[in-house]
Amino acid sequence: MCDTSVRVLVVDDERALADLVAKGLVRQDMAVDVVYRGDEADELLSVNDYDVVVLDRDVPGLHGDEVARRLTARGGLTRILMLTAATTLSDRVHGLELGADDYLAKPFEYPELVARVRALGRRSVAPVAPVLERGDLVVDSNRRMATRGGRPLDLTPKELGVLEALLRADGRIVSAEELLEKVWDMNIDPFTAAVRVTMSKLRRKLGEPDPIRTVPGKGYAV
Repeated sequence: MCDTSVRVLVVDDERALADLVAKGLVRQDMAVDVVYRGDEADELLSVNDYDVVVLDRDVPGLHGDEVARRLTARGGLTRILMLTAATTLSDRVHGLELGADDYLAKPFEYPELVARVRALGRRSVAPVAPVLERGDLVVDSNRRMATRGGRPLDLTPKELGVLEALLRADGRIVSAEELLEKVWDMNIDPFTAAVRVTMSKLRRKLGEPDPIRTVPGKGYAV
């Protein structure tokens, strides 16, 4: 299963572990950002919409408990997976009371981490129909596949993510910046041609007539 639409923030001061977790999640086609301090995490969480934050409790700058507390107080749909060496029952209960949605103790098995992030990612989005339709375009979000006029489309994860974002917008114009945020991650150059290149390839695969409308200076719509 590909999870292109899932955006994750990994927060851990053990840089090697944080980078390893991030690389693994990227291999699952998730968009992943990494920080090593709690204050950096709090700043990113206040301005970006993440589906899941994998949060170590004992991080410098701002304790992970406070990061979780502030995130919960702001509301929103971001789910919190506490990833920590603190394994006692009282530690787990305290973490959940702070607003954590799940708790995974170190050391952990990587497949379990992926499964938990996927599960939280599904819970982070507002309820929507798993199958998106507009005209003869259909995207099955659960099965991660798309068709046009009943014809299966051989799309890459990024192409599928862009198409899904456009269909979820239900006719609203989606800017290139919004697509970068939803489908890529913060490490992407904001001046990159990634959206334009991906859009061009997607259009070729969708065929004629072109269902994607370009609005100069604003973005794209279906």
